[in-house]
Amino acid sequence: MKLKESKIIVFSICFLLVFSNCCLFVSAQEFDVNARAAILMDASSGRIIYEKNIHDKLPPASVTKVMTMVLTMEAIDKSAISLDDKVLISDRASSMGGSQLYLEPGEEKTVDQLIKGIAVASANDACVALGEHISGTEEMFVKKMNEKAKALGMKDTQFMNTNGLPQEGHYTSAYDISLMSKELLKYPKIHEYLTIWMSTMKVGLKNKNQTNLQLTNTNKLIRTYPGANGIKTGYTAEAKYCLSASATKNGLTLIAVILGGPTSKIRFNEAKKLLNYGFAAYSSVQIAKKNQMIDEIMVEKGKETKVNVVAKENLSALVKKGEENKVQKEIILPKSIKAPFKSNEKIGQIILTKDGQEIGRVDIVTEKGIEAANFVNIFSKLMKEIVQ
Repeated sequence: MKLKESKIIVFSICFLLVFSNCCLFVSAQEFDVNARAAILMDASSGRIIYEKNIHDKLPPASVTKVMTMVLTMEAIDKSAISLDDKVLISDRASSMGGSQLYLEPGEEKTVDQLIKGIAVASANDACVALGEHISGTEEMFVKKMNEKAKALGMKDTQFMNTNGLPQEGHYTSAYDISLMSKELLKYPKIHEYLTIWMSTMKVGLKNKNQTNLQLTNTNKLIRTYPGANGIKTGYTAEAKYCLSASATKNGLTLIAVILGGPTSKIRFNEAKKLLNYGFAAYSSVQIAKKNQMIDEIMVEKGKETKVNVVAKENLSALVKKGEENKVQKEIILPKSIKAPFKSNEKIGQIILTKDGQEIGRVDIVTEKGIEAANFVNIFSKLMKEIVQ
């Protein structure tokens, strides 16, 4: 082989190596999202898949209403209020501008109708009405919002109102929105409202100017994105176009938050991009569901001899596709438990690891409480053993 030809071959190989390395470098670069801040989170584990300026304190506009819905569903879950409760609309609630149900002072609406108005039509008046119904005043409800935010670990948040209308000192972050969105999705009932595309509601005082108001979901992904199941849009001149979007595919639920999108179309497209990336690259390994029986263990000195133990919460592992078999599960449980004990008492844990690193855990709790055995119980057990 001539020297000139050898040089050409060596040059070609070097060129290909450099070019391929450049390609690898480009492909390894993190993609960008056209928004002031954005996040993609696994709704089950809370693991962050993508982030951009996630702790920047920004105005969230109507995405604020996620927290209003969280506290509403929590109050229903605790039986503090019910869906059938009738709520009297105050002058304050009726005075809200922006997106609304056009409720009139003295009008009555059920909690069910007000939740629908918030979830579908982003109704500002419905937010105030629910806040007043739950806490007595809007101010007291806002206090609860901030207390709940603190409990959820939302360190970048300060709420000043229930609906996100512009107000000095009202801010949150993409990360905090994902946390409260994750909390909201825990309530199965809320999904019935978040996934309504169109509906109608009769509004106005009876025997006066009642009309059928057409409601269309402000979250266009509910209609256009397969698996979309929430959550909330928002817009003000200061906040620009905001969105907390959720979707579920193959057991994996993702939350994509966009803050400060330039246009409504870009907001939805960027959320789709995040969701598409998450579903293409990751899988969810389901380990246990809330209240799923894990084992049955012996009870010492109790009125009953055995008790079922269950998972306190859902447990799943987020992994890159193809790595599902790398998830290892360890169940830590005692052989027995001594009575008395209450229901929902922690007795063990399920710990998940991958490549030697912990990736998740959940408490194992007692399904019910069991009292300590008395003399009669002990005597009865002895007699049964003798008879057997």
